[in-house]
Amino acid sequence: MPASAPGPIPSEPAPASVPGPGDIVVEGATGSEAVERALGGRQSEPGRPTEAPPEPPDGWRAGERALRYGTVAALALGAALVTGRPWLLALAAGPLVLLALALPRTPRAGHLTATVEVAARRCFEGEQVVARIAVVHDGGEGRLDPGVMLGPGVRLDALTVGTAHLELRFTAERWGRWTLGTVDVDLYDAGGVARRTVRVDLGEVAVFPLPAAAGLTPIPVRLPTRLGEHASPQRGEGIEVIGVHPYVRGERQRRINWPATTRRGSLQLHQFAAERAADTVVMLDVLGDIRDPVTGLSSLDETFRAAAGLVRAYLRTHDRVGVVAVGGTTRWLQPGSGDAYFYRIVESVLEVRKDLVQRDPELSRLPPPALPEGALVYVFTPLTDQRILDVLDQVRSRANPLVVVEIPSGDPPAPRGDTTAELALRLWRADRDAMRFALTERGIALIAHQPGQTLDLALAPLLRTRIRGGSR
Repeated sequence: MPASAPGPIPSEPAPASVPGPGDIVVEGATGSEAVERALGGRQSEPGRPTEAPPEPPDGWRAGERALRYGTVAALALGAALVTGRPWLLALAAGPLVLLALALPRTPRAGHLTATVEVAARRCFEGEQVVARIAVVHDGGEGRLDPGVMLGPGVRLDALTVGTAHLELRFTAERWGRWTLGTVDVDLYDAGGVARRTVRVDLGEVAVFPLPAAAGLTPIPVRLPTRLGEHASPQRGEGIEVIGVHPYVRGERQRRINWPATTRRGSLQLHQFAAERAADTVVMLDVLGDIRDPVTGLSSLDETFRAAAGLVRAYLRTHDRVGVVAVGGTTRWLQPGSGDAYFYRIVESVLEVRKDLVQRDPELSRLPPPALPEGALVYVFTPLTDQRILDVLDQVRSRANPLVVVEIPSGDPPAPRGDTTAELALRLWRADRDAMRFALTERGIALIAHQPGQTLDLALAPLLRTRIRGGSR
């Protein structure tokens, strides 16, 4: 597991099987010849959902060897009939004899089934997923030939073909809930003359994002009356000294502040800040996915990674964290705490990217339980869709402290010398500046997170002051 992963996933990957003496092991990148042959050029294009392949035909049918031999024999017979030269019939005898010799001596399989087992249905980006397919039939020994249709978000790295099993190793490239794909397993008879196909659906895999590095946890002005690790302005039984006060009968004398007592001539005691926990809600702008034309980075990828890092930081300080995904069907999860809650939060929004299926983005009213009173709200957005401003107005109307984290998406390409493209780029930048100005004019804290950098660099200015909420 990567070092930046928040903890072990409940399901651990099974150990890899050792190839047998008759197995064919193919390892390497997807450019290797055998892996490319299994894919057959059917790997999904980045950013596009995979189309379902047509269903394979039932029963036995001619294999490639029978088709080659039959084609040569048919051409020779046709040439003999057209030209009237009997010696051309000898050219057809060879393929027909080879075809007869290749006929199997044992009966072909009448029953063919395949079962699949996928190790680690949940993993992090960059980890491997192993799928093992066991083929069972009631015929003689034959050869297996797989054809793989990959789903989006995964890459086929290695392929092991045995006499009765297959093993495929995938790498999860992007976070989301992906369909691994389908495998059409061709079973050839002993002579390779005929084949029969069985389709295996590999099912889904949930890929968690690698959280961005984050450790700072800014807090709002008002905190709920729940014990935690944040020092609040209210007086309490914490460990952070916020002042002194005169001694009152019944208070602990061990808290006497002797320097202040000496100056004022009366007993003065330390005054401590109450320690409270914070309620935090992370809101994700999934109205669109913008890809940087220079770096190729996806705004949705960076949004989720940064949000995952912030969620992990607040959960480590025993705060309650919730999530809201805005765009398409609004998904939300009430604030909760605990290490296991991290996975609940991530899984609640994985459906945002399900096999790259495009859903019509729509906005609806935020449900009241999704935003508890006084909860600090972080909105991760690339600021490319002005409809997010309506969502921010809903948050401010509930008087929740609000912080907008901008995920840069890059500027659209504008060829040099193209006046129309340059004017469009200027309008694009002006629109972004107008959105930023509108946020600052409304008193909303706005910070920018650069992909590849720690989130603490963006959150550091928020530590200088307490974050205030809006007005009802």
